[in-house]
Amino acid sequence: MGSSVPFKCLSRNLPVEITQQTLPHRVQPGVSYFFTFRLGDSVPQTLLGEWIRQRAAWLEHHPQPWSPTDTLEYAERFTERMDAWLDAGHGSCALRDPEARKLVEDTITKFDGIRLHLDCVVIMPNHVHLLVKPNDDENVFKLNGGMKGYSARACNLLLDRTGQAFWMEDSSNRIVRDYDELRAFRDYIRRNPVEAKLRDAEFTLIENHVLN
Repeated sequence: MGSSVPFKCLSRNLPVEITQQTLPHRVQPGVSYFFTFRLGDSVPQTLLGEWIRQRAAWLEHHPQPWSPTDTLEYAERFTERMDAWLDAGHGSCALRDPEARKLVEDTITKFDGIRLHLDCVVIMPNHVHLLVKPNDDENVFKLNGGMKGYSARACNLLLDRTGQAFWMEDSSNRIVRDYDELRAFRDYIRRNPVEAKLRDAEFTLIENHVLN
């Protein structure tokens, strides 16, 4: 089944709000985002802590806008390293369980057409990549919190987990800058299970037919 999913890239003419949780986030109303949710144990805390410290120091010395060299350096030093850790399969990989993955899938698709427009999503054993356009009046952090909070409660109940966070407290969200980046993110989501060498039963991939 196809669906018409609007796309809105980063506007150079509108202000970008920078908010700080564990990680800094750039926010602009109504634009399309690439989200990543990670399980609480998906990255060893020693690695995560050092990654956060190094990233904060790098960002302090590399204010936006970035040059092409800065963008490449950031990807190599931080994005690619984090992705490699996730694909290495650290932690419990609770989402390898098909019932848990279905709960996460149902939570995300439940919001489709109501609070967001879903472009594509891949649910991996220990993380989720999600490409969406929230509604113009939607608060990105409330949207994140709603999806993560509901799915965490459902999965913890299913898996009989207590006393531990299901998701990592913070999530990464990146504003999609243009159509080239939109296509790159779609391709990344599609290739993620292949590059992680997963079997079909270990992941869930949803790709809507998008009309731009």
